[in-house]
Amino acid sequence: MLPELRGTGRLNVYEEGKGHLVDEVSRSGRINLRGLATDYLGMTAALLLLIVIFGVKAENFFSKATFLTISNQIPDATIAAVGMTFVLIIAGIDLSVGSVMALSGAVLGVALINWGLPLGLAIVACLLVGLVCGAANGLIIIRWKLPSFIVTLGMLEVARGAAYLVTGSRTVYVGGPIEVVTATSVFGLSLPFLLAILIVIAGQIVLSRTAFGRYLVAIGTNEEAVRLSGIDPRPYKVAVFVLSGVLGAAAAVIQTARMSSANPNTAIGFELQVIAAVVIGGTSLMGGRGSVVSSFFGVLIIAVLGAGLAQVGAQESTKRLITGCVIVAAVILDQYRHRARKAPKHR
Repeated sequence: MLPELRGTGRLNVYEEGKGHLVDEVSRSGRINLRGLATDYLGMTAALLLLIVIFGVKAENFFSKATFLTISNQIPDATIAAVGMTFVLIIAGIDLSVGSVMALSGAVLGVALINWGLPLGLAIVACLLVGLVCGAANGLIIIRWKLPSFIVTLGMLEVARGAAYLVTGSRTVYVGGPIEVVTATSVFGLSLPFLLAILIVIAGQIVLSRTAFGRYLVAIGTNEEAVRLSGIDPRPYKVAVFVLSGVLGAAAAVIQTARMSSANPNTAIGFELQVIAAVVIGGTSLMGGRGSVVSSFFGVLIIAVLGAGLAQVGAQESTKRLITGCVIVAAVILDQYRHRARKAPKHR
C-alpha cells in the first residue's frame, strides 16, 4: 500500500493492487445529513421568504397563473443547470450553453420544417448537435490543456454563428409539429416540467451515489491526487462537457416547443443565468463541491425573483441590479459557510 496522499483535506487517495480512489467527500455526504438538511432548509426558507414578500407586495402573485407561468419557464434553465453543476464541480465552466441551445434549436426547427423529419428523428438530430459541441469543448480542453473558460467562449461564438448559418439568420416557425411537447401534461403538470424534475433526480443520484460522481468531486477537489491514484481524469472531464452539451440541447427542445419557433438569437446571455442559478445553489466556482438539487433551488429562486419583480413593476435595469446583488450575496454567504465547516471544532 502506498502512503496516503492528501489533497485539500477533503480527499484521500490510496492504491492497493489496482488503483482505487476513496473520496471522503462522498462518505461525508452520506453521514453528514445535518449539513445537507441545513443547506436545503436554508434555500427553502429563502424561497418561501421571497414568495411571502412578493405575495404581500404584488396583488396577483398568489395565483395559479403565476405559479403555472413559473413552472413553464424553468424547465429549460433547470435542465441546463444540471449540466452546468457537473461542469463547475470539476472546476470548469461552460460559457457556450446558450449558443449551443440556439444551434440545437435551429437544427431542430430546420429538421422539422425544411428536411421534413418526424419529431423523434428531429429531436435526435438536435441532441447530436449538443453532443458534438460538448465533445469538441472537452476534447480541446484536455488535448491542449486549455482553460475551459477560453475554449467554451470560443464555442459560444462558433455555435452562435452556426445557428445563423443554419437558419439563414431568420426565425424558423415550427408550430404544430413541436407544440405536442408542451401540450402534453401528466396530473396537471407539463411534460417539460416533469422531465426537468426527473433529470434533477437522476443527476443528484449520479453525483452522490455513483463512482462517476465521486470521481468528479475528487477531480474538482484535487485533480493531481486523482491522477496519482491511477485514475485518468481526462475521460471524466470530456464526459462532463458532453453531458452539458446534450442537456443544453434537451433544453433547446423545450424552449423551441414553448416558443413554437427556432430563433438563432435565442438564449443570448442564457449561460449567465444558468451559472447564476448554480452558484446561488451553493456549487463552488472553485470545484469540488455542489449539489444538483441545490442548483434546482437556485433556478427557482431566480425565477420567483424575476416574476415577483415584474409584478411589482420593477424596470429591467432594477431587476438586473437586484439579481446581481443576490448572486454576489449568495457567493459571499457560501464562502462563510464553507469556512465555518472547515474550521476545527472545539470540544
